[in-house]
Amino acid sequence: IRPATPSGARDPRFLNIPGLEGVIGVTERELVRQFGQPRLEVWEGDARKLQFTGRACLLDVYLYPTSNSKAPVATYVDARRQSDGQDVDRAACVAALRQR
Repeated sequence: IRPATPSGARDPRFLNIPGLEGVIGVTERELVRQFGQPRLEVWEGDARKLQFTGRACLLDVYLYPTSNSKAPVATYVDARRQSDGQDVDRAACVAALRQR
């Protein structure tokens, strides 16, 4: 098995949904400041997934390097209920996690 090698900076698409301001486009440090330590951290090559949890939901944040950032930044999020894994509104999940 060969270890993953960074592919260099690329410009991923950024999710653009109202209510995700302050999440999309920020670094891991800023996410930890908002939501606390992630429950899960997964590296896939030069991409990263952080998972934050709360009573209402579970938020997966995907970070990728860009040509304009030294550190990977959040470009996409998924949100679901912890109880059954069903999708929930992403902005509502972000708001719930911020209120903890």
